[in-house]
Amino acid sequence: VQLAESGGGLVQPGGSLRLSCASSGIIFNLYEMGWYRQAPGNQRELVATITSGGSTIYAYADNGEGRFTISRDNAKNTVYLEMNSLKPEDTAVYYCKAASRFNTYWGQGTQVTVSS
Repeated sequence: VQLAESGGGLVQPGGSLRLSCASSGIIFNLYEMGWYRQAPGNQRELVATITSGGSTIYAYADNGEGRFTISRDNAKNTVYLEMNSLKPEDTAVYYCKAASRFNTYWGQGTQVTVSS
């Protein structure tokens, strides 16, 4: 099983990034997919999840303003996180997670740094 995140990098405040997580070795459409993040000195925390049917849950009030959007393409076995209006406090390693009733898998993470 492999979850490969990509799309991280250095971006200025107010900028945007689109993270991708390509999966292999799992039946993708049977898994709930999620994005989590971990800033230095902090615990890993939920950003957003999406079920195989496309139902979404966001952990932060900011997502209610449309800053982050999670989506998935079951044909490409890939989950995305679109991040807009980025803030310095969004700086973290972002991890992809795949979860079913029986198994949970994590990617290696991709660094997102928001700084001027």
